[in-house]
Amino acid sequence: MLASVVIEYSVKSLNKVFDYIIPNELKSIIKIGHKVIVPFASKEVEGFVLNIHNNKDNNIEYRSIIKIQDSDFYLNSELLELGKYMSNSLLCNLISCYQIMLPKALKASIKTNINKKYEIKASLNKEVDVDKYIEEHKRRVKEIEIINLLKEKELLKKDISSPSLNNLIKEGIVILNKYEVNREVFVEKENDKTINLTEEQSTAVNEILNSKDSKFLLYGVTGSGKTEVYIELIRKCLMNNKTAIVLVPEISLTPQIVSRFKNVFGDNVAVFHSSLSEGEKYDEYRRIMKGEVSLVVGARSAIFSPLKNIGLIILDECQSQTYKQESTPKYSAIDIAYKRGEYNNAKVVLGSATPALEEYARGKKGVLHLVELTKRISGKLPNIELVDMEIEAKKHNYIISEKLDIEINKALASKHQVILLLNRRGYSTFLSCTNCGFVYKCPNCDISLIYHKSSNSYSCHYCGYRCERNDVCPKCHEQAIKDLGLGTEKLESLIEKKYNTKVLRMDADTTSTKNAHQKLIKEFSSGNYNILVGTQMISKGLNFENVSLVGIINPDSLLSIPDFRSAERTYELLSQTSGRVGRFDLDGKVIIQTYNKDNYVYKSVLKNDFNSFFNYEMNIRKKLKYPPYYYICNILVTSSDFKVAGESANKVKKFLDSKLESEYIVIGPSVSNIVKLNNKYRFNIMIKYKNKDNLYKVLNELNNIVIKNVNIDININI
Repeated sequence: MLASVVIEYSVKSLNKVFDYIIPNELKSIIKIGHKVIVPFASKEVEGFVLNIHNNKDNNIEYRSIIKIQDSDFYLNSELLELGKYMSNSLLCNLISCYQIMLPKALKASIKTNINKKYEIKASLNKEVDVDKYIEEHKRRVKEIEIINLLKEKELLKKDISSPSLNNLIKEGIVILNKYEVNREVFVEKENDKTINLTEEQSTAVNEILNSKDSKFLLYGVTGSGKTEVYIELIRKCLMNNKTAIVLVPEISLTPQIVSRFKNVFGDNVAVFHSSLSEGEKYDEYRRIMKGEVSLVVGARSAIFSPLKNIGLIILDECQSQTYKQESTPKYSAIDIAYKRGEYNNAKVVLGSATPALEEYARGKKGVLHLVELTKRISGKLPNIELVDMEIEAKKHNYIISEKLDIEINKALASKHQVILLLNRRGYSTFLSCTNCGFVYKCPNCDISLIYHKSSNSYSCHYCGYRCERNDVCPKCHEQAIKDLGLGTEKLESLIEKKYNTKVLRMDADTTSTKNAHQKLIKEFSSGNYNILVGTQMISKGLNFENVSLVGIINPDSLLSIPDFRSAERTYELLSQTSGRVGRFDLDGKVIIQTYNKDNYVYKSVLKNDFNSFFNYEMNIRKKLKYPPYYYICNILVTSSDFKVAGESANKVKKFLDSKLESEYIVIGPSVSNIVKLNNKYRFNIMIKYKNKDNLYKVLNELNNIVIKNVNIDININI
């Protein structure tokens, strides 16, 4: 008997399946989808069984499978098919698609051993007369206490561990039993809330449930109660003995939404996101595989949960960039959700207050079934004001405007809380010598270093390079290095000093430890802090009842990013952050500080008018041939040598021009926004297209071209 195995191997073009003999001791155990250890060349490598057959070729000398890596684990037939679809559509190796579906402990290239967790319990030996033992050993008081406790129930050994217990075990009175247990994922419990749907919410639920369509866009203004709609849809799904997946874009959203779902669905919920330990992921994954849960909540990778009979997939805040994987395979969780929806005949619901323009356009056209929630539960939209920072700068108010200062003081005087958004972490955004103009840059990347006061170090947010602070300029040797620009760490310090109040910071630096998101959210919710300073992670999905004011510092930096989606992402961030106020009984006010107050993005946010922004932006997209009117494929050419990277990019451009018809628009090559990253020089080529048939054929050819010391990276549908 043979097994066809796709293996992990460090050759880009190797995407083949190899046959191996199944040893007799594995024949009754092995399954299609199992992860196995096999010999390849002079090494032992890992791979997945794709087929089991008897088609032996007598002219071939087969080698044998060494062992099954984990007999409890295997990819089911749906995930195996999904991997093949991903490999074909994303132009990447099959093994990389299977690896992305697994927690780290189960990936083929990882040697980490995550052991099952056990607990030891003590119980009385039923074959022994314990009452006789008590009668004969009346003076052993502590032993008798333990026996009486164990008469009532089995107890954890660690809770009663003592010399007396050890003696009882030695005498055969007490026996120890070993039980496998799951590592419990910590979830902060919320107060139970009775869910009474509004008329608009009930209409939305019924529209989705009763429609024959399978793909939906739930467009609801911030605070309109999309989560309550999700809960009701899930309830109906589980009542029909089907399973469900809920995706959220940010780990920071997971604690609150998981808490909501745990309150409603109890232990029938599994949690899956990157801040869990490898052991917790392993246990949660096995719970899902065993069918112990019907609902999985998590970030992007939870879309690969091995649930069976899926009836519903929900992607909350569907516009988020985090649903697109940046490393190979560069999949979109939305595309994978659609594919799993087709396989399971399930409904897929995308939810957002600021959907991606492509998705909203599809909703308008009927490609997606558009369901709308137009009213807030509180009935109140926030009052939004723009502050002209050109005028403020003349008053030397460079960070906090006069208007925002007044509103912060009002909120604090009323015992209300404040949220301040600054989408830049660190203390200062660049370091420069005031004597000669030298700027500290990352030696690996073409980017200035960020100063972090908490660690007193300069660091690169792209490659992780870090060095200790030194105020002496390495160029002119004067002690003249000054930290300039503004990050969340500096803003926190300034606000704390200015208002003499407790300030909490929430960014990638303060949320890097386990359960940090939950702890920070709890701290602010409980009123232990008056002002929350944070990056974009505080903009979505969070509910704080006592927040009456949001201040947005320097949103102009988002608009200046050279990306055709910069306006869309600025609108999304401003609108979502504005939505953190006015959700409950308090009136909400939002202050947006800008040097560009006449920009159409700010005007649309000011009116809470997504449709006017959508129409304006779509007109620009149509003229410039951007999505949704055209699809986009980006090709990144990188090399450690700038000249080699540039010359290779020109070769790729010529290859594309010779293979693609005139209907395909090929732009470039041009240097990337960040010319050098991780010691690699980067050139971009963009292809705009409507028909992908010939494009895929050409890209497959390109993918198989090997240029020495050059990497060609293809990203489809960016």
